[in-house]
Amino acid sequence: MGNTSKKLAAKCTLLTKEEPKYVAATFRAASKNSERIREEDLIVSGKIDPVSLEKFWGPQIDPRLAQYLTNFLFGSGPQKSPTVDFNRFAELYVYNVRGTVEERMIVIYNCLGMDYNEDVELPYQLLKEYCESIVSTYIKMVKSSSSKRVRTWQDKGFRASASNVQALGEAVAATVGGDLDSPQHHCTAAQLTKWLQSNVLLKQLAELVYVNLYGINKKAGDESPTPLPPAAPSLLPASDGLEAMPDYPAFIDLSHIVWINSHLPQQYQHKWRFLFSTNIHGESFSTMTGRIIDQGPSVIILEDSSGYIFGGFATASWSFGPNFTGTDDSFLFTCAPKMRVYPATNYNDHYQYLNHHTKTLPNGLLMGGQFQFGGIWVSAEPFGEGASAESCSTFRGYRRLSKEPTFRIRNLEVWGVGDKPALDKDEDERDMSILDTNPDAKAILEMAGRARHSEGLREEPPL
Repeated sequence: MGNTSKKLAAKCTLLTKEEPKYVAATFRAASKNSERIREEDLIVSGKIDPVSLEKFWGPQIDPRLAQYLTNFLFGSGPQKSPTVDFNRFAELYVYNVRGTVEERMIVIYNCLGMDYNEDVELPYQLLKEYCESIVSTYIKMVKSSSSKRVRTWQDKGFRASASNVQALGEAVAATVGGDLDSPQHHCTAAQLTKWLQSNVLLKQLAELVYVNLYGINKKAGDESPTPLPPAAPSLLPASDGLEAMPDYPAFIDLSHIVWINSHLPQQYQHKWRFLFSTNIHGESFSTMTGRIIDQGPSVIILEDSSGYIFGGFATASWSFGPNFTGTDDSFLFTCAPKMRVYPATNYNDHYQYLNHHTKTLPNGLLMGGQFQFGGIWVSAEPFGEGASAESCSTFRGYRRLSKEPTFRIRNLEVWGVGDKPALDKDEDERDMSILDTNPDAKAILEMAGRARHSEGLREEPPL
């Protein structure tokens, strides 16, 4: 670090030991090696200058976020300053990456051109646009990354449409109100405090965005789209198993993956393992069950004939049986037309159920609720028909996931999440017990074995 960087870093005690060289380098580039950044270096004719912006923050930043950051750095109204010093510049980074709730509140108010005051309410529309700008910048950073992780998703047709990026931003903001689908016009400081305390996704997104904007831990040749310390989670998982698919027909996009993955328990967020797709493996319940049994926790994603996309996180390995399994980490979710998550209520433990070729119990896959009234029901025969009940006591805040109570399945896929579980030493004995009670299960178990073998051949170390 040069003398100028050392002098700048010495003026700010907020930064950790390794951060000053990165923050000072970004500050020097913006200030042209002086001790202050001038607004005129960024603003031309009252607007963000694209050329200056690209030199300062990089081409990935959403123009709205660039304007918000300018508001924070230089202020607004009568107290607006023509320049900003290193301390204020460093505060923007520190407050977003590891700030207290109050410090993060100050950032939001200042970015939106307001002074933080507990008595001042924040217009919800402004808050929503702020969240959209954070999400948009994160997705731009991910899409522009050259990492293998991102390329694998993109090469198989997973995009990030503007409408879905906007929907993800809306979902982040919507939790500030009591009713997710009817947020109020203004947000009180108390509501914002509670929202910031509980909104893990917003905190992760902001952290990833500012780490990138300030060039923290960025090294020459670094492939990571989110160069963070090793302990930090990644919102975009690595994909495993897609490489073998020559033409994978993706019906979800990167925004959906980030939304679902962010709600998984952290130990499962690093990898998604491709298990089943109706487009790849055909519309067969036996084929599906053969590929998802004994694969550990998983995510099932469906699209109905009206374009509604939804699904659930199953915490336990799928297995045939008369009883419900799973834990209260299970949840249901929607991706389109809106992104929502419905966590467990603990009212009952009806998290997941799977059965086939039985005469006395329903044959199909169920998540939540009761037989005939499930949050998600996929019929075994005829396969391709599904249902989503009007109410489901298993999951909090639940609303019907599909457009209609019963629907035709346009797409269905299942992903194992996290590392593939080790096989139980008593697996053969368990398989034999299934054969004794279900004579039609032999072919399914053989198919599961072939699927486990092929998945093992494709298994790669986590990125």
